[in-house]
Amino acid sequence: MGSSNDYIHIVMVPFMAHGHLIPFLALAKQIHHQTGFNIAIANTPLNIQYLRSTLRGNPIPGIHFLELQFNSSDHGLPPNIENTENLSLDLIGKLFASSVYLKTPFYELLKDIVKKQCAPPVCVIADVFFGWAVDVANSLNTINIAFSTGGAYGTLAYVSLWTNLPHRRTDNEEFNVPGFPDRCKFHVSQLHEFLRKADGTDLWSKFMQPQILSSFKSFGWLCNTVEEIEPFGLDLLRKYIKSPVWSIGPLLPKSWLINSSAPASVRQHAGKEPGTSPEKCVQWLDMHSDDSVLYISFGSQNTINPSHMMELATGLEKAGKPFIWVIRPPLGFDLKAEFKPEWLPEGFEDRMSGNNQGMLVKNWAPQLEILSHRSTGAFLSHCGWNSTMESLSQGVKIIGWPLAAEQAYNSKMLVEEMGVAVELTRGVRSSISSDKVKEVIEMVMGKEGKGRDMKRKVQEIAEHIMAAVKDEGNEKGSSIKALDDFVSTITTARK
Repeated sequence: MGSSNDYIHIVMVPFMAHGHLIPFLALAKQIHHQTGFNIAIANTPLNIQYLRSTLRGNPIPGIHFLELQFNSSDHGLPPNIENTENLSLDLIGKLFASSVYLKTPFYELLKDIVKKQCAPPVCVIADVFFGWAVDVANSLNTINIAFSTGGAYGTLAYVSLWTNLPHRRTDNEEFNVPGFPDRCKFHVSQLHEFLRKADGTDLWSKFMQPQILSSFKSFGWLCNTVEEIEPFGLDLLRKYIKSPVWSIGPLLPKSWLINSSAPASVRQHAGKEPGTSPEKCVQWLDMHSDDSVLYISFGSQNTINPSHMMELATGLEKAGKPFIWVIRPPLGFDLKAEFKPEWLPEGFEDRMSGNNQGMLVKNWAPQLEILSHRSTGAFLSHCGWNSTMESLSQGVKIIGWPLAAEQAYNSKMLVEEMGVAVELTRGVRSSISSDKVKEVIEMVMGKEGKGRDMKRKVQEIAEHIMAAVKDEGNEKGSSIKALDDFVSTITTARK
């Protein structure tokens, strides 16, 4: 790191989950593109290997990858487990708890960078879950910026619920959450079971509370959202954490926001091989009329229980709308195993492919390719923020089925604040019937009434997102300006 080409301006440390790693890499690319800064992303060896693989043999000279020593077996985890992918819930809890042990190797790595370049980096950008990075940055004479890979509303709900546990102070199913106005009541069914049971002494509380509270001491926060689409959530978040919050989203490939016929290397930005080729999906979508296809996916590591799967399949058949369903084994089965026909109604897959109504994609699909196609009219989604931003950016309405993390709060915001979604159900223990599936699909995909209103609203949001990333001469969108302001602020704030 002796030459100026090797000087590290920013060191990033994402949490160990694909839904965090990919936005961090996208942010690194964006900052490097806009500033020429050299950026180092630090993580455990297998996650660094994964991040390198997403670049598909096209390294970016200004982005470096640095390994942090980590041995999963030391923390009660199976060997070679370094992220949440395909982990059971109890093991995910252990992974979270184990991540605190990255503090020491990260300190040593940062100290080494400071020594080699005779100066600290301009800043550290750390995951909100890595509050320990604030102390590390301060001790080496730089500043920490917390990065939330989620939206503003969902982030505030998540951090406030974990640090305040407001549901513990009432017997009511509905309750207020600090940081939100009284009109935004939350429901106990929107809480993941770990949060519902949390009392401050459990494994999850003992991790979440100190890490989030430490992140509040960061110099400022970056948020993967757009000022114009989340003015309410951003206002609440800024007031709550009392720090600058720069909205620099969406962290999607630029070519998708300008031109959806992007090259394949850009299309597969998640670094995964799809279960069906993008070309095959496009050919199938080409056979259907505009806004007629329902796309169904529950994200990279979620699935639903066997009875839900049966009811969803039966409801899809009753609704008669064409669909693409990214499907994996139901809860209770190995997610990496072969998908068995008995998990669906008898003859379902044959009937759906036979009459061209449905296409089942095993495990992983080229999501942006599908969402940006003219035939895709709605997205039945778990409401993870990456998927939400992809859907909104392409003007696609959402049917919400939140399952974990902050997804229920994203869904609440999409329904109540944006008016672009309808919630089908929530969680893995809720009841659902095929008739309800049919009713919601018909309502959302309808060309009149609620369906028409949702389409108008989601198209407006898509326009705001496109405008936010505009960067042509003197014309700069809000997200580009926010990134400029962030860079200007950290470079002048450096101690």
